[in-house]
Amino acid sequence: MRRWILAAIGVLLVAGTIWFVRRSGRQQPAPAAAAQAQQRPVPVVTAQVQQRDLSIYLDGLGTVIAAKTITVRPQVDGRLDSVTFREGQVVRRGEVLAQIDPRSFQVQLEQARGALTRDAAQLRTARLALARNRELLREKLVSQQDVDNAEATVGQFEGAVRIDQAQIDNARLNLDYARITSPIEGVTGVRLVDPGNLVRSTDATGVVVVTQLDPVAVLFTLPQDYLPQVAQQMELGTLAVEAYSRDGNTKLGTGELLVIDNQINQNTATMRLKATFANPQRLLWPNQFVKARLLLTVRKGAIVIPATAVQRGPEGTFAYVVGPDQTVQPRPIEVELNQGDVAAIARGLSPGEVVVADGAAALRPGAKVAPRPATNARPAQPSGRAIGAER
Repeated sequence: MRRWILAAIGVLLVAGTIWFVRRSGRQQPAPAAAAQAQQRPVPVVTAQVQQRDLSIYLDGLGTVIAAKTITVRPQVDGRLDSVTFREGQVVRRGEVLAQIDPRSFQVQLEQARGALTRDAAQLRTARLALARNRELLREKLVSQQDVDNAEATVGQFEGAVRIDQAQIDNARLNLDYARITSPIEGVTGVRLVDPGNLVRSTDATGVVVVTQLDPVAVLFTLPQDYLPQVAQQMELGTLAVEAYSRDGNTKLGTGELLVIDNQINQNTATMRLKATFANPQRLLWPNQFVKARLLLTVRKGAIVIPATAVQRGPEGTFAYVVGPDQTVQPRPIEVELNQGDVAAIARGLSPGEVVVADGAAALRPGAKVAPRPATNARPAQPSGRAIGAER
């Protein structure tokens, strides 16, 4: 019995010792624990404040339109003998695309030439008769009426000769129209009629559609609020426009702003603009949706930081500045404008300073940080519209 009592007392002593040790650890003073936590560096991504020229872009969605689109239709009636183009072929202006049976027009030309020969001979005879009558009139051998009749006959045959010459020109023109040629330089589409068919000048479908792809135009829209800025910059010079694929990753061409449409769309409160692009590689195609970026201006010597470095608090915008001792302090800043992933700073920062670009949510004033620069840091890629200054 005594042995059991001693064993129980020993167990109680061991349990009490363990409880005391654990309690002493939990009752570590709170200020000491906070100080230890504060001394632990917070990992952050930093960026250096830069001073450089900042391009200001306005982005809008647009559609590519051809500079010219022509439906090639026959201008005379006849049987289509041959089609000499390939679908999708690049053709020059005046290049033969198809041939209509020219024999009927050749017959008309020969008939007109024969009529001209006949009437020209009669005109010569009439002129000789007129000359004789005038001589006889001076000798009082014929009357004035005879001379007047001879003059009228000459006039009739002169008119007939002119009509015959017009018939010849018309027949030659029909022969020329029988050779269907491209009116512009461009690319042919799908053939709309096969050889052997009877074609007429009144056909609505035509033979083929030829589209001019170089140059091309892009129609795009912007909010009407930018109208004063765009109009002012157009007065100063030509504005460049870049065309990108819809995802914004592939640049398709660079052109220049041509015109601002003369009306605002009241339903969408947008203005429509037209830019022209050289398109030698034919990366822009009619009716293609593109992302248009208008270079509005270039801000010289702007102070820029990553847009993610701008923080917002009850007292306004600020940024965490990393000091030489690797601690951070919030500094009030004034943002002039945001351009894509970059913010232009009006005041509050100087070039060369280091700010926290990522990880600011876990920071407090005076916190120690373990900074590392962004691995893919690069100058701003203006991927959005410029927005006004933030106060």
